[in-house]
Amino acid sequence: MDLHQSTDTTEIDPLELTSYKENHKTSYFAYEYERIDKEIKDLLELMEVDVSMKEMGESELATLKEAKKNMIDQIEAIIAKDADAPFESPREVILEVRAGTGGDEASLFAFELSEMYKNFAVMKGWSAQKIEGSLSDVGGYKEASFEIKGDGVYDALKYETGVHRIQRIPDTEKMGRVHTSTASVAILPIRKKTTIVINPADIEMEFSRSGGAGGQNVNKVETAVRLIHKPSGIDVRSTSERSQLKNREKAMSILTAKLEMMKQEDEAKKFASERSLQIGTADRSEKIRTYNVLQDRITDHRIKQSWHNLPKIMLGYIEPIVDALAAYEKGDTAIGTDSDE
Repeated sequence: MDLHQSTDTTEIDPLELTSYKENHKTSYFAYEYERIDKEIKDLLELMEVDVSMKEMGESELATLKEAKKNMIDQIEAIIAKDADAPFESPREVILEVRAGTGGDEASLFAFELSEMYKNFAVMKGWSAQKIEGSLSDVGGYKEASFEIKGDGVYDALKYETGVHRIQRIPDTEKMGRVHTSTASVAILPIRKKTTIVINPADIEMEFSRSGGAGGQNVNKVETAVRLIHKPSGIDVRSTSERSQLKNREKAMSILTAKLEMMKQEDEAKKFASERSLQIGTADRSEKIRTYNVLQDRITDHRIKQSWHNLPKIMLGYIEPIVDALAAYEKGDTAIGTDSDE
């Protein structure tokens, strides 16, 4: 769809502008377009009443028109990209890992889970990039989020959402007691099409400097973006991109995915009896798996199947688990003998 109505000016139809405001991917550019358009009109009025402003105003006018055209180009690019294969399975997910009960051990487990999924992504030929992370005093993750992209990524990881539990003797345990720690995982699909509409007035936006490596631009410019969705209280941060604009767009995509998951969880609760026949995919509070180090065993409680060689699995070799969950969902109900409930 060409938004340019003539070769001399760049305008968007008012009705189309409204729809672009409602689309979370284009809303920022639509509102920027509207703001710049108002600045242009105000400047033209000023130049008409004050002749002395004409020469200086012409230069500023050219800059504003270029910025306005850039907003339209950005919208066009997003609309064109979203028009491709709207019904295909998402090729991009946000993996969130959060330490649960167990203190430092839980944070270390959260870190190990993150590494497991990142290694699995590399084996599958996907890309994996950390978006944001909060480290504990022992070097584990209090919470972290990663962007994973590739063919089949959502289909492979969608059953990982839930509470993961590890049972082991920590290195700092002098009495040889087994500790149980947990970490929660959430797989948030980034969909090309979404039914979620976010009112910009419901979002509080903050900017800050990104920490860590990345060059002078990352550390000296306020590129990091934090979005707070006031109605739900959802808090999202993105620091991985080198520009504020890209971090803002990524944060908005994550926020939308979180709101979609919240909606799915509410719907799942309404149809709990039907959902019990399937593998849960939307309840982050569901205990789904136990990693028993002493017995060298991983057990998925939903399908009551176990796998051994835990060290290898934690290196990213989770393909057998992924395949078993997919087969079970398709109707192959063959299960293992271990349950470790």
